Amino acid sequence: MYVILGATGNTGLVAAKRLLERGEKVRALGRDAYKLRKLVELGAETVNADAYDVAALTKAFEGAKAAYALLPPRAKDPDLLGSGDKMSTAITEAIKASGISHVVLLSSIGAQHPNKTGPIQALYTFEQKLKQGANLNVLSLRPGPFMENFLMLIPLVQSMGFLAGGIDSELKMPMIATRDVGEAVAIAMQKLDFSGFSIRELHGQRDISHDEAAAAIGAAIGKPKLSYKHFPAFLVEQGMKQMGIPGKTASLMSEMNEAANDGRLKPQEERSERNTTPTTSEAWAQEVFAPAYRAKAAGA
Repeated sequence: MYVILGATGNTGLVAAKRLLERGEKVRALGRDAYKLRKLVELGAETVNADAYDVAALTKAFEGAKAAYALLPPRAKDPDLLGSGDKMSTAITEAIKASGISHVVLLSSIGAQHPNKTGPIQALYTFEQKLKQGANLNVLSLRPGPFMENFLMLIPLVQSMGFLAGGIDSELKMPMIATRDVGEAVAIAMQKLDFSGFSIRELHGQRDISHDEAAAAIGAAIGKPKLSYKHFPAFLVEQGMKQMGIPGKTASLMSEMNEAANDGRLKPQEERSERNTTPTTSEAWAQEVFAPAYRAKAAGA
């Protein structure tokens, strides 16, 4: 039995599906019972549990061979770091109480820094808590920035005709598709070829800049001149607040952008066959961004 937290999310859903396709037993955890139904149809056992609920999490982890742990994204939480700390404490306590031996953790590039990395700080804290687990084997996967982050900019593309953000336009980053992260999670859970506390970075198919990402997205949606504009932090924060993101969280996102610009989010591992994933920015733009863009335009 493999337990998947965030089983209806971008990475958890892929991991759960891959394990089920390979004949493995999966216990899928999530807060949305309706969304979990899709996994029931594929043969998964499902548990409607919140990431703060130690008792429910402990029960879900019991008897499992391995678990996939993550901090569910809650961008509109007024205290992102505070809630992240409470969730990581609850999940860690449940892991220890259940006696589970192997955990694959979704962390992030930059999680080696205790501060000045915005929301990534919560993952540094999560890693430290799991390191203290006796007889616990943890693989911390540290992927680059998710390509899916561009999906939040669809309304901006539709209204203003460009992409924008707080990261330097020419800064090359190992952007990765979440489906490749989910695949890596499934493989790691099946192999369980890790012991103690170990770290593995995940890079996208190649390092790309936001300018290059804009070109790929523009080509996919029929806007070959689509560009990316680097805005100062106060404008980025203003835009996030207009999207309903609390001011404190918007400030943390700006801090993460600045960490990237300052080089604090550079990969620690050299690119290799082991840490490089297959999905190109062009393929992702065609297969993920373009359909989402068209659905939004159609009012779906």
